[in-house]
Amino acid sequence: QVQLVESGGGLVQPGGSLRLSCAASGSIFSINDMGWYRQTPEKQRELVATITNRGFTNYADSVKGRFTISRDNVKNTVYLQMNSLKPEDTAVYYCNADAVVRGYAARSFNYWGQGTQVTVSS
Repeated sequence: QVQLVESGGGLVQPGGSLRLSCAASGSIFSINDMGWYRQTPEKQRELVATITNRGFTNYADSVKGRFTISRDNVKNTVYLQMNSLKPEDTAVYYCNADAVVRGYAARSFNYWGQGTQVTVSS
């Protein structure tokens, strides 16, 4: 049983910045990969960025050089720093974590946050 709570979304002008946070809580034994995904009415849910437990990162081509993913393993929190935001970045952003529940280390499970709206508009 793991819950992901997101924060930091909102309305921002083109060229502005936002920082998303996602804190994992519950009976966590360990967290493997964490990541951010986004979805619009026009597109399927797509990967934005992922980060492994050791800090290895992966980014979608559309956000490379503008977004930075990071994590705090003590706080079980993943962040997404979004700079130089464009209108096409407007989407619902979802936090994702692959985690092992305490007392059930036989396998990991994939968890999703509820999503947070990011709107880039003048």
